[in-house]
Amino acid sequence: MSVKEILTDVNIIVVLPGMILTVYAKPNAKKNSVEWVDEDTVKISVTAKPEKGKANEAILEVLSEELGIRKTAMEIIRGKTTRIKQIEIQS
Repeated sequence: MSVKEILTDVNIIVVLPGMILTVYAKPNAKKNSVEWVDEDTVKISVTAKPEKGKANEAILEVLSEELGIRKTAMEIIRGKTTRIKQIEIQS
């Protein structure tokens, strides 16, 4: 079991396997960005359009880069067709 720590502006975010993150998605944005609201809530803007799962894939890609974990270690468990999503960190 591994623990990831992310240093945001003033906080350290600890990500554990089995953790569920709430994601507020903004597809079709001007640029990709990540803004942590608290330790398990994040706002993610992606340039991908919300069609055929492209925005969901982009959200997982941006989040994997932010957390430093594989994209395949995350799964959208709720909200695949809405802007509010829950993503489970699997390993």
